[in-house]
Formats: sequence, C-alpha cells, structure tokens
Amino acid sequence: MAISDFDLIEAWRQVLSLSRLQAGQTVTVLTGPDTNPQTLRTAVVAARGLGATVCRLDLPPLNGEKSLSRDPLAYVGTTPLTGNPAAMAALKASDLVLDLMLLLFSPEQQEILESGTKILLAVEPPEVLARLVPTPDDRDRVEAAARRIESAHEMRVTSAAGTDLRCPIGQYPVVREYGFVDEPGRWDHWPSGFPLTWPNEGTTEGRIVLDRGDILLPMKSYLQAPIEMIVEAGYVTSITGGLDADLLNDYMESFGDPEGYAISHIGWGVQPRARWSTLSLYDREQTIAMDARAFAGNFLVSLGPNTEVGGTRNTPCHIDIPMRRCTVALDGVEVVRDGKLVSEGGTP
Repeated sequence: MAISDFDLIEAWRQVLSLSRLQAGQTVTVLTGPDTNPQTLRTAVVAARGLGATVCRLDLPPLNGEKSLSRDPLAYVGTTPLTGNPAAMAALKASDLVLDLMLLLFSPEQQEILESGTKILLAVEPPEVLARLVPTPDDRDRVEAAARRIESAHEMRVTSAAGTDLRCPIGQYPVVREYGFVDEPGRWDHWPSGFPLTWPNEGTTEGRIVLDRGDILLPMKSYLQAPIEMIVEAGYVTSITGGLDADLLNDYMESFGDPEGYAISHIGWGVQPRARWSTLSLYDREQTIAMDARAFAGNFLVSLGPNTEVGGTRNTPCHIDIPMRRCTVALDGVEVVRDGKLVSEGGTP
C-alpha cells in the first residue's frame, strides 16, 4: 500500500532527529538511477525543514555488465566513487550523507566514515521505511545484544536440522545496526535491527544446514529443500543438496573468486516489527529484503567481504543467509533458542 509524502516526511524527520542533525549542517543525498523518487524528495524536505543545507550528488551506474542480477548487492566492492576524487571530496565535506544509492562494502565508504562524516543507507521501498522507522528502543535492544557479543570468545550455532558451527570471535569489532546515525563517523541502515561481527580469520569450523524456509540473498528465495555447507578454517569447502544448492553453486562460481566462500559477518535479528514472510509479498526487484535480515530470532550468516570492519577481503561476491529455528550461544550461554530470543541475552 502506498505511503503519503506527509507520512514519509514525518518518518524522515524522526530518523534525522535521532541522527542528531542540526540546523546549519550539510546533508548530501547520494543518488543513482534506481533511487526511489519519493524517498529522495521527502528526504530533502525533511532535512531542509530541520535547517540543514542540502545538496544532491547523482552518480551513474556501475558493474551492471558484471552482475547476474539487478539487485544492488549482487556485485559489491567497486562503486561510482571508485577513482572519483571530486565526489569523494564532496561527501567527506558533509556532516551527513544519505545514501540512496548503496555504497555498502566499498573502501570508499570506509574512507568517508573515517573523515567523521555519518552515512545513513536507505534503499528499501517507502512503505517498508515507514513501517520500520527506528526508535530509541531499537537502539537499546541492539546495544544490549552487541554487548553480549563483545564479552564473548565464541559463538556456537546449532539447529535440529543439523547445523553445528563454532565461530571464535574477538578479532573484529561488533557492528550495531539500529537504523540511525547518532555519532560522528557512524554508518547505519534504515531499516535494520541486529548486531553482527566477523569470526576470527581462518578459525570457523563445522557444518551449516540450511532448512526449508531459510532465505538466500541476493537470490531472494525461500529454500524448498535443505542445503549442507561444510566449513573448514573459515571457508565453505562444499555446498551440497538439491536444485537450490546447484543454483547457489553456479552463482558463486560465476565470480571466480575463492574469497567469496569465506565466512563473513554473523549475528542475529532483534527487530520485532520485521517479518520473515515479507519477502514473499514483494517482487524481487522491489526490495533488498531487510525484513529477512532483521526479523527477531533469525541467525544471519554471510559469505564474502570484510571491508566494513577494516579487513582486506574485498570480494564482489556476497551472500546473506537468514536462518530460522537456530540456537545461538555465546560462551555456552544461549541468546537465541530454536529461533526465539532469550530475554536475558537476545534483547533487554
């Protein structure tokens, strides 16, 4: 159902206020050919209404000839900012960048953040943004879960389907995604609602069994039959199963990059307003499936890059896999049990 401009402007005002936008600050809206026009115009109105100076930086598409999909996360790492010092200077001179294009996993994004500029990504459809407007409670929920990760040395994930994965942690920081940017140099994604980190390099071992109803992204498909992944020394070494496994293997092989098989970020969803079923209601090109990544109690395991936390694995292949009905334990203490949050660990 469509959202009125009035409602989306109000949503933007809430997000920008939570992001501590002040009168006189500079906001640059980063756009591309797929930017939603309603999201753009309401963002500009809301930012100007809060007294900000607003400019727009529109950049041409890149990598379309390399990607097997129109999804913006189907080929990551290089962006229209790569080798573009003029655009980089404009973004680093801004107090806040509203990324309506998608810079995720690019070295340029990290460079902009290191300058103190805040970046807020918002590329979901307007009705999804309006339904999942972030709140201070969302931040508290994510912060509580993130602190649990920071105090742990190992994340172990099991399931009745057969998953048994051991991930030593601590080498990389914990990323908190709660939907707004309230500190200099902070990146976040509206909508969201999950903590995540990366396992220590080369240490993850075990087996991941994806069950019926688990989700593959960017394929945006619900599995119809199990897939088994064997993980050795931090890399997936085999992917077996039926048709879904064949499709995943073919997609990943197309990149010709062994780094795409590395275990990337791991974490769990804590957003009670996100729904596992939402992806079934959208055309694949309408959404990047943030509901699937954030719904409360999922375990999200990913393959591919680690550049968001200062790593050097800048592979264009990135797979996100939200899994249901897993048990997640930190140093033996459960924070998610059979796909349900444990109150003392998953949320406050």
